[in-house]
Amino acid sequence: MVEVNIHEAKTQLSRLLRQVSAGEEIVIARAGKPVAKLIPIDGEPKRVFGLDKGLFEVPDDFDDPLSDDLLAEFER
Repeated sequence: MVEVNIHEAKTQLSRLLRQVSAGEEIVIARAGKPVAKLIPIDGEPKRVFGLDKGLFEVPDDFDDPLSDDLLAEFER
């Protein structure tokens, strides 16, 4: 893990972000004391299929034509 001071972090942010993108972690310090950490984001969260199973049931008439009254509301 690399440690840099705040001044270096401000002046070299683009370089530090390239390092972080490559998987490196960087600590930013003030007067030698760590105050922040730059870490890579792990990308998109993975979807878990079936997580909401049983929370919703599709009604039997789901794909039936809309009533004339309701259809008229959409056509306003």
